[in-house]
Amino acid sequence: MASKRTEVEIEGRTLTVSNLDKVLYPEVGFTKAEVIDYYVRIAPVLVDHLGDRGITLRRYPDGVDGGSFFEKRCPTHRPDWVGAVDGPGDRGGAIGYCHLAETAALAWAANMAALELHAPMSRAADIESPTMVVFDLDPGPGTAMVECAEVGLWIRDTLDGIGFTSYAKTSGSKGLQVYVPLNSPHTHEHASSFALAVAQVLEKVHPSLIVTTQAKAARHNKVLIDWSQNSRHKTTICVYSLRARPHPTVSTPVSWDEVAAAADGEPLTFEAADVLVRVADIGDLFAPTLTEVQHLPPPRP
Repeated sequence: MASKRTEVEIEGRTLTVSNLDKVLYPEVGFTKAEVIDYYVRIAPVLVDHLGDRGITLRRYPDGVDGGSFFEKRCPTHRPDWVGAVDGPGDRGGAIGYCHLAETAALAWAANMAALELHAPMSRAADIESPTMVVFDLDPGPGTAMVECAEVGLWIRDTLDGIGFTSYAKTSGSKGLQVYVPLNSPHTHEHASSFALAVAQVLEKVHPSLIVTTQAKAARHNKVLIDWSQNSRHKTTICVYSLRARPHPTVSTPVSWDEVAAAADGEPLTFEAADVLVRVADIGDLFAPTLTEVQHLPPPRP
């Protein structure tokens, strides 16, 4: 069947989009047109967070119920106004990742059914220096967001006790993530060792709920604090990215009051429409991570 193509203009860029009525989230009938619309409307805040990084696309050409694939190397068939920048690369060396630095570039990626956008901890201008530390909280069997929120609060309190401000966002899937903005020179190894040290301290204090090892057998009824996401070669779901869940959920910045409420059982899941309303009402809760400067303690010799 021939694809239905439409030419659109976005902020002075001409883009051809196709199959706009194709349903990518079958459970709720959310179409490709709605995916593109979401990314265009969230672009004014999203570009601030990914526009200076090399982005890995996770594409779902047949929707969330079909297969998916990660695309690190930016496609050669991209428009000439979609650039490629350095990213973490792979064992073979540097890779030109997509540079989604404007609204039209986000629409172009969405038209390829790149539902999920994954970002490294470093900016393209300095891929050796992470701009933040991330604690990725992944609930094992028998745990859920309630337990992730509880662990997130423990991380916040621990960080606060040693002088660090932290920010939370949902993963958009099952878990929660806590970020420590740095925006000062650090190595990935330094960030990883700091995250591991904090995670291990909390594991010792709360061994019945926290685990720091990836071993599946150790994760029953526990929350994994995945400190390894700070590795140079890792990427993490970008703030405001859609997720490939049955509903079009979004990795959403949340306040610590909301995290506390989630620890008491309140829902902490937001879909695309919710996020657009939140940003219009309260702005970008993740904006401080772009500029706040913090310094990790010196690494142990």
